[in-house]
Amino acid sequence: MKETAVALNLSPNAVTVLEKRYLKRNEEGKVIETPAELFRRVARHVASADGLYGKAEVEVKRVEEEFYELMASLLFLPNSPTLMNAGRRLGQLSACFVLPVDDSMESIFDAVKYAAIIHKSGGGTGFSFSRLRPKGDVVGSTKGISSGPVSFMTVFDTATEAVKQGGTRRGANMGMLRVDHPDILDFITCKDSNHRLNNFNISVGLTEAFMKAVEDDSEYELVNPRTKKFVSSLKARMVFETIVKQAWKNGEPGMVFLDRINASNPTPMLGEIESTNPCGEQPLMPYESCNLGSINLAKMVREVKSQESGVKSYEVDWAKLKETTWKAVHFLDNVIDVNKYPLKLIDEMTKANRKIGLGVMGWADMLIQLRVSYNSEKAIKLAEEVMGYIQTEGRIASSALAEERGVFPNYEHSIYNGEMAVRNATVTTIAPTGSLSIIAGCSSGIEPLFAVSFVRNVMEGTKLIEVNPYFEQEAKATGLWSRELMEKIADSGSVSHFAEFPEEMREVFATAHDITPIDHIKMQAAFQKFVDNAVSKTVNFPHAATTKDVEDVYMLAYKLGCKGVTVYRDGSREEQVLSTKKADEKAKQETGGKIIPKKRPSVIKGATRLLKTGCGHLYVTINEDESGRPFEVFTNIGKAGGCASSQSEAIGRLISLSLRSNIEPEEIVKQLKGISCHQPSWTEGGKILSCSDAIAKALEKYHHRGEKGDNGNGKSKYHEVMQIGACPECGGTVEHEGGCAVCHNCGFTKCG
Repeated sequence: MKETAVALNLSPNAVTVLEKRYLKRNEEGKVIETPAELFRRVARHVASADGLYGKAEVEVKRVEEEFYELMASLLFLPNSPTLMNAGRRLGQLSACFVLPVDDSMESIFDAVKYAAIIHKSGGGTGFSFSRLRPKGDVVGSTKGISSGPVSFMTVFDTATEAVKQGGTRRGANMGMLRVDHPDILDFITCKDSNHRLNNFNISVGLTEAFMKAVEDDSEYELVNPRTKKFVSSLKARMVFETIVKQAWKNGEPGMVFLDRINASNPTPMLGEIESTNPCGEQPLMPYESCNLGSINLAKMVREVKSQESGVKSYEVDWAKLKETTWKAVHFLDNVIDVNKYPLKLIDEMTKANRKIGLGVMGWADMLIQLRVSYNSEKAIKLAEEVMGYIQTEGRIASSALAEERGVFPNYEHSIYNGEMAVRNATVTTIAPTGSLSIIAGCSSGIEPLFAVSFVRNVMEGTKLIEVNPYFEQEAKATGLWSRELMEKIADSGSVSHFAEFPEEMREVFATAHDITPIDHIKMQAAFQKFVDNAVSKTVNFPHAATTKDVEDVYMLAYKLGCKGVTVYRDGSREEQVLSTKKADEKAKQETGGKIIPKKRPSVIKGATRLLKTGCGHLYVTINEDESGRPFEVFTNIGKAGGCASSQSEAIGRLISLSLRSNIEPEEIVKQLKGISCHQPSWTEGGKILSCSDAIAKALEKYHHRGEKGDNGNGKSKYHEVMQIGACPECGGTVEHEGGCAVCHNCGFTKCG
């Protein structure tokens, strides 16, 4: 059969992200696959599932071409593990898993082991710790005292830190605790410090009884999960306000409405859903996994021209959306069969329910093309129409597959039994699309634009102004384009305060921070009405937002039918780290504003680390002061000599001066890490981009060890800043969207 000729139309940034994260490499780390070959590899592997259902080879080849065109045209993309691993040795294609944690040492450490296996394969894990007995409770076998759920969460966190996800993705976890667990207050504040549980997102599992008690300003009961008996009561409003305060402070915990999730549990006879995947959009039974994918709504718009006036406008291309939905459901169902699951229990449970999660990206792009403001009633109505259409067609497509292949094995235990024959227990989910949306060249998930114009850092410190293509096209067409103006817009990313542009244009190109938190929630709720699972979305707040603002959004999310909610107040997590600098400010005041470097003691201790760079072996010696804080850095670059040697010595001297002047080590690392030269090097720890990058990584590892006293296996403040405030790989700005943290500069994403 003749192959489909589809011209790849990938942006330079999309190619960069693919090369960095998705394309095959050889043993030397060199990319040996093109984007077209990636799509071909994935299409061939996923289409092979049709052969399991009696399809002839020629028919399987036709499906392969269909899937290739679906991805190569950027109409639809599956989740990252599928793109990375389909047709490769690892073969693990699912993004999200949930593991049970029962109240025994055997179950707890089985879950730790299973999580490590999943993280190594490229997946993220969700856990409910609600079954664990509370802190201080008796341990029957030893008559000892339980340390409680939060203590055991640190074990999972440490294990996650030790495992790299397939070399391309870092482990991510969701930790949940029911609001009626006796340790709930400890859990709510467990991430108050940037030093703890950095590999966890946390959410409180809220019940209808609790929410009613909040509204009534009454008490609610805490229950020991071991004995199932009443322990004590708490004021519901006090607990709710503590959640709100912590979320205002650093974005966590999120809220998950457990009773609401279980009200739409498709297989209630099999048990309750207790947890979700790391970003909260995929509620799952124990040992279930789910593979996700997203339709690019930016490409579901067609041009129409008025016969009378000849004026062009745009409308939703419903026929194209239907066709794409059907193909995507077929694709995702196939993934279930060709997936290499990390555990047999997961293989069995996933195939028993066959849950898939079809979602969307490019929503903001669709609205722009249709000239609809994101924060308008028209946008809310359109969201319901579009997602309702995908939901309806998705279920019909699943029903068609059921006729051909059979219903999912647990069908008789489902809400569909006798109502509608379906292949998949769930069909729709709206997940984060950080990397995927960069590859597709569209806006992320159902989020508004993150910026109209922004600065992108590229090789060797060069900065480029990147402008939204729709905005650029319109600005040029109306004579409002200039490089100088785009640079000014890039300062804030928004055009809301630029009077040069018409009001209608400013409204259509509204960005995340131009939109009120209430509008964010209304949009989330509109999509949730027509989603089987849940919606991953971040409600962005300005830095000046109050705890009352956060409380209002949480209550509105509950009242409008959302299954969960995540908030982020601009700069809140970075503020936590920066607050440690108050002592330095006081020292400055005592010296008249001058920063006086500390004097070097006569005796000092430290350690030397060897790093392999493109210029040769680099030896980095880091000495510390009496408090254990890094104090000075010396470098020696083997036999390189000349410029490389002098530059590394100069960097060491400047770092030493900075450290002795009380500059935080993580701030120094932030400046140096990610700087590239023409001769990068690959080592066991990953890629060394330059001597500057190597020195930064040596300082990071030393500081990393020093903060926890754990020989390099702990988690430093720097890691939290990098994951949440700035990108750990390029230093660019990390945006909070889709319930995740994403760098639009290089494609790094905390959640995949």
